[in-house]
Amino acid sequence: MAQNFAHGNYSHTQKKARNSGGGRTPRDRARRTLSQNFLVDRHAVELVVKAAAPERLVLEPGPGEGALTFALAEAGARVVGYELDPLLAGRLAARTRSDPRIDVVRGDFTAARAPREPFAVVGNIPYAATSRIVDWCLRAPGLTGATLLTQREYARKRTGDYGRWSLVTVESWPWFDWRLGDLIGRESFRPVPSVDSAILLIRRRPEPLVQGRRSWQELVELGFGGAGGSVRASLRARYEGVDAALRAAGVDRDAVVGHVHPAQWVTLWERLCR
Repeated sequence: MAQNFAHGNYSHTQKKARNSGGGRTPRDRARRTLSQNFLVDRHAVELVVKAAAPERLVLEPGPGEGALTFALAEAGARVVGYELDPLLAGRLAARTRSDPRIDVVRGDFTAARAPREPFAVVGNIPYAATSRIVDWCLRAPGLTGATLLTQREYARKRTGDYGRWSLVTVESWPWFDWRLGDLIGRESFRPVPSVDSAILLIRRRPEPLVQGRRSWQELVELGFGGAGGSVRASLRARYEGVDAALRAAGVDRDAVVGHVHPAQWVTLWERLCR
């Protein structure tokens, strides 16, 4: 999805495309390859910064031309932006060379080494790289939280807004809180994408909800394995006392895995694994 791109470049590129009979320029192809839809709405930028409440070190995947980068710096953050597009990286680096608050790194954010000091991730991220960026964030020991502008459907799925919960969310729930933030309409981007976006907030909990990472992972993965068509059938293949644990967690005997709230999984773990 998201990196920042100026109106002028967008208009110029589209004019060239029309004049050439509808063909794509190299920049058009680069945007498509890198899944670039740049944030150009100042109010949307303000919503992301407000949700992030940045302080100290912030890593930004795909800063583009820096609309969000400069706003984060103005809010008090020290920003390191990782830009895969060499042209955009060069432009932003030139603009920020004398700004001690901002560093620009040309390269893939998901290949970066996580800082040792506490840090946050804030970004208008490419749709195509969403899962890889989220996975990177969840693995980073020093991450305090991530505020990501993603495809709206992705944000809704990961935060249970459809009434169902995904494996990624449940598996990380004891350590991270997932919340759905403001809607950002497709008209806030250039080029305009075919879908709306939303702010996804992932925050590390001060204290984990469970103390056994391996036993939690085994429980959740077995439940999501789908054996027997229900959580009860899946868990009874390995654990004793499943019916009593389900009653304590308020889970129906025939509940399918996606309908079990992460907090109910914590109760199941407490009854079956602790």
